[in-house]
Amino acid sequence: MDVRLLELLVCPICKGPVQHDREARQLICPADRLAFPVRDGIPVMLENEAQPWAETPPAPPSLAADAHS
Repeated sequence: MDVRLLELLVCPICKGPVQHDREARQLICPADRLAFPVRDGIPVMLENEAQPWAETPPAPPSLAADAHS
């Protein structure tokens, strides 16, 4: 996604900044804890398309990887 476009986009609900989650293909509004989908490179900034967003902590390192070291 174009960085300049990302700088212009805001949450349609609170008008706050959004963050791009490339891996999940969505834009995140941390203030409202909502995720807006990005389809074919186009952000869908519609309230009815938003999904609840829960930040997930990074997965702990695998114990199996340590056993082979």
